[in-house]
Amino acid sequence: MAEHTTGTPTGDTAVVIPAYDEARRITATVDAARSIVGVDLVVVVDDGSADDTAGLARAAGAVIARHGRNRGKAGAMETGAAVVAAIDLREDREHPRHLLFLDADLEGTAAAAAALVEPVRAGKAAMTIAVLPPQARAGGGHGFVVRAARDGIARASGFAATQPLSGQRCLTREAFEAALPLADGFGVETGLTIDLVRKGFAVQEVEVELHHRVTGTDFAAQRHRARQYAHVARALAARGAAGALPGAIRGRG
Repeated sequence: MAEHTTGTPTGDTAVVIPAYDEARRITATVDAARSIVGVDLVVVVDDGSADDTAGLARAAGAVIARHGRNRGKAGAMETGAAVVAAIDLREDREHPRHLLFLDADLEGTAAAAAALVEPVRAGKAAMTIAVLPPQARAGGGHGFVVRAARDGIARASGFAATQPLSGQRCLTREAFEAALPLADGFGVETGLTIDLVRKGFAVQEVEVELHHRVTGTDFAAQRHRARQYAHVARALAARGAAGALPGAIRGRG
């Protein structure tokens, strides 16, 4: 269920934030997302959280959609986009809102995602992908997952992604719908890039000062990376991404 008060449309972009147990960070992230020029709607998809993510997001001014159980990132993105589409229809908008997908842990840095919207708004790209600066880490990393995604995207589409797993993306509604159904779980970014490049949509990378929380090296973090790798591998296999690495082109804004 989603809650929304219809008013006169004042912007052209909706922010969609998939969130799972992000009560500590969601308020700051929503506040920063709402500050982006042209954003007049923020939808937080509470993906089966056990904490008060939904209540805090609502108090910060977001529209809330809730999953009774965790469906994964791709499912949350599809739900959030569907909520935006329903609100666009209710408001009888001439043009659908652009969709800016942001992670829930960006906190105040989410305001910098404005840079992702501009190329889409100007018609220079159908999807922009954030290239983030080096992130603080507690140690370890998921470099092997990044390499697998980067190499697979290049094999499947000829696009050389700097940060293939970046979930901070802005899309036109047309581009988003062209990519449905999304690749499952953490394979969603890999699938999005391949599918849209193959279909002829302009994809552009943009350097943005966004920062995630520090990642760990404990068993839970390692298990997360293993799941992420499995999802990426599944998305690549579904798109025939095996074989030699071809020459690739890089899109950078």
